Amino acid sequence: MYVLRSLKDGRFYIGSTRDVQARLAFRNAGLQRSTWHRTPFELAYMEEHPVRTEALRRERQLKRMKGGEGLRRILERV
Repeated sequence: MYVLRSLKDGRFYIGSTRDVQARLAFRNAGLQRSTWHRTPFELAYMEEHPVRTEALRRERQLKRMKGGEGLRRILERV
């Protein structure tokens, strides 16, 4: 599970993948239609989970945090 920060607008993107560096390169190359206009990105936060379902559960949990306040608190600790 990972969190990317857009260097263009400062907003965050939350997702999950097996290879975070490859996903970051893919997004920064502008190959993802939903985020190409927000490139470039930097890796802001990452968590490793042994099981994919746990990573997806954590991704959903972060996306549901009201107004991103919980995500901001997590990122402040890093």
